[in-house]
Parts: sequence; structure tokens; C-alpha cells
Amino acid sequence: MMKNDMVEIILVEDNIDDATLAIRALKKQNLANNLVHLKDGEEAIQFIFGTGAYEGRNISNSPKVIFLDLKMPKVNGMEVLEKIKSDKRTAHIPVVVLTSSAEDPDINTCYSLGANSYIVKPLGFDDFTHKISELGLYWLVLNELPRKE
Repeated sequence: MMKNDMVEIILVEDNIDDATLAIRALKKQNLANNLVHLKDGEEAIQFIFGTGAYEGRNISNSPKVIFLDLKMPKVNGMEVLEKIKSDKRTAHIPVVVLTSSAEDPDINTCYSLGANSYIVKPLGFDDFTHKISELGLYWLVLNELPRKE
């Protein structure tokens, strides 16, 4: 873990190729210094809520954004999204669904569960890295988060 448990981006992605591309694109923009990559929904829930393998993690150090895949083993992205948005300790964290699914039921369900954005992963390498770079810049540099009280 990084110093002071500071996390800016949580990337929840089971596809190692997509995760590697996303991390590389964010590093190119100098946005990956405080990034945590979690490989499935179960690990994401444990990390975000400081349970299981992450017991004792200071969960008050919220990330600026969570990039969340939908189709994952163990616990799917919609279940993770629902848990994050239904807990008052984490509901304020922006969640960007980043998935290959352009299906209407998935899009509508994610927004109804509280997703802040829904992005369909581009298929091409250049398009994918460009889109991730733009997402990182928006959510880490341009977006203003609510002030902690």
C-alpha cells in the first residue's frame, strides 16, 4: 500500500490486459501514483470496506474515483456498485462503470444503482488508452468532489 493509505483511483478489473492498458494510460498522464488494482468484485468490497484481506485499512481515505468493470468472477460489478452506493460511508465516491457491455438493461441498471458514469470500453488499443487518459484527467484533475465535513 502507498504512504498514508492515500488512494486516488481504484481500478476493479479482472482482465489483466485491460488493467495493464488502463494503468499504462494513466501513468502516461502521471495519474497512477496512488492507484490500486483489484482483480475481482470480492476483493474490491474487502478493500473499500476494510474487511477480509484488508481488515484494518482506514476506509475514511476515500478514492477520488472507482473504475469498475461489470463482468467479473465471484462478485459482479453491479453488486459492488450497489454495495458502494447503498452505504453512507462510501455513497459519495464517484463510480465509473468501464465495461464491454453496451446492453440497455446494464446501462439503465447501473445508473439506477447510482453509477456516476457508464463507459463502453473501446476495442482498439489507441482508442482504449485515449479514453482512459481522458477519464483519468476528468475525474482526478477537473472534477470537484464534495468537501469532507
